[in-house]
Amino acid sequence: MKKIIYACMVSGIASGFLPAVMSAAALDGEAVFTRNCSVCHSIYPPPKSAPPVIPLANRYHQKFATKEQGVAHMAAYLKKPDKNQAIDAQAVSRFGLMPALTLPDAELKAVSEWFWEQYNPAMGRGRGMGRGWGMGRGQGQCINQ
Repeated sequence: MKKIIYACMVSGIASGFLPAVMSAAALDGEAVFTRNCSVCHSIYPPPKSAPPVIPLANRYHQKFATKEQGVAHMAAYLKKPDKNQAIDAQAVSRFGLMPALTLPDAELKAVSEWFWEQYNPAMGRGRGMGRGWGMGRGQGQCINQ
């Protein structure tokens, strides 16, 4: 009897039948993104119908000192979006508030961790590819010199 129960448990775990027992680390955040988020979010600009991942990941790194803080905020936001808690108010005004995701907490955490890891310091300090020093602050080359 023990062998039968053990075989059922192993079979269930291998097939993903027991997702409640799986940790966020065992879940593939990129797969969660692909299944649930990629319809609206692209990885890189230009945007689809929501902000791209890389610029948003950069904003999270600017706002939160630790991965734990950023992931916790994002998971909570995905569960219950609130424009007052949005990391990028301009994105909300441009694209609107995203719908709440009705995913298990483990999947919300897994996709949030994956999202955090998409940070790319080469993307600059916010919206563009530069260092955020332009806009007439003497850092670029003037055409009329």
